[in-house]
Amino acid sequence: MVAIDFKPRGVCSKNIHVELDDAGEVIEGVAFTGGCNGNLKAISKLVAGHPVAEIAAILRGNTCGPRSTSCADQLCCALDAAQEQARAQA
Repeated sequence: MVAIDFKPRGVCSKNIHVELDDAGEVIEGVAFTGGCNGNLKAISKLVAGHPVAEIAAILRGNTCGPRSTSCADQLCCALDAAQEQARAQA
């Protein structure tokens, strides 16, 4: 398993903990610290078990209010970082 803690930018959440399978292709778990608690718990449940590429295609570019990003968009950045780590470990 590959696990990272990612510090998001431009959003209310303070940290995104991401766990991917050993190949770095499937999301095993996600946990947000801070932000809209109920919504982020729901996102975490919805993405678990799905391929990174599938989730990134759906969530990348999503915005929150006047912000140019969102916690969902920042999750995509966290997934990118976790995949980079998985490739480095391979």
